[in-house]
Amino acid sequence: MNDLLSNPAVQGGVAPFVAGLVATVLLGRFRLGGLAVAAAFAIAVYFIAGFGFTPLSATRKIILLGLAAPVAGIVVDFAFRPTRLGSYVLAIAGAAAAAWVFWPVLAQKDLERALLPGATAVLASAWVVGFSEQRLAGDSVRTAASGLALGLGTGIAAIFGAALTYGLYGVAVAAGSGAFLLVQMVTGKRSYAGATFTLSVTVVAILIASAAMILAQLPWYSVVVLALVPVAANLPVPAGAALWLQAVLASLYGFVVAGIACALAWHAGG
Repeated sequence: MNDLLSNPAVQGGVAPFVAGLVATVLLGRFRLGGLAVAAAFAIAVYFIAGFGFTPLSATRKIILLGLAAPVAGIVVDFAFRPTRLGSYVLAIAGAAAAAWVFWPVLAQKDLERALLPGATAVLASAWVVGFSEQRLAGDSVRTAASGLALGLGTGIAAIFGAALTYGLYGVAVAAGSGAFLLVQMVTGKRSYAGATFTLSVTVVAILIASAAMILAQLPWYSVVVLALVPVAANLPVPAGAALWLQAVLASLYGFVVAGIACALAWHAGG
């Protein structure tokens, strides 16, 4: 059993998927199915790194934000009405989160070496969080497809960028998103995603991609392409198509863009 639980595929994929599936089924009736990604990420953290937060490194800050994001999402979903201003506020919060995570690392580098990755991390975080909240949060199928493609693309690209741990965290996000999407495809009924889901996905995924860029070898342009995955998932699908077909098409759109990011990471790594 210990050998099984120490397998990276189980830690980053199987166990998070099961946790996400359980969370979706049990909490969906309370409009909290979006916690599937948080559950998946938490399980991955438990198996891979544990929940120690001292010293507060960049990776531990990402874990902390990954656990705080769904809490913030619940507050947004149940206490505020979704507005365009709200998505802008969340975008600014995403940018601030990236700055908080990476500033101590970037401050130790020369301005020329720190400016491009720092700007990429901050702007990509603002874009992914803001766009997903404004355009995807109200559509549980599209946002789940976006989370699946973004998480998987981030995970594979991070592994190509010599960041295995970050890669497993990205795959865990994809596993939780996939579980949330699968339940909808099987039942033929939409779930409620909201900020609870979108923040859980976007905050973790884009910060992981940025960490693989700043702390490992993922090229900055791969992060830029990954930031376009939510845009791809928002492309038109046949309105009258079955829910499962809409899910497949939205996921495929995202996979194409995520695949480009992975290919760029592979090429950059030789």
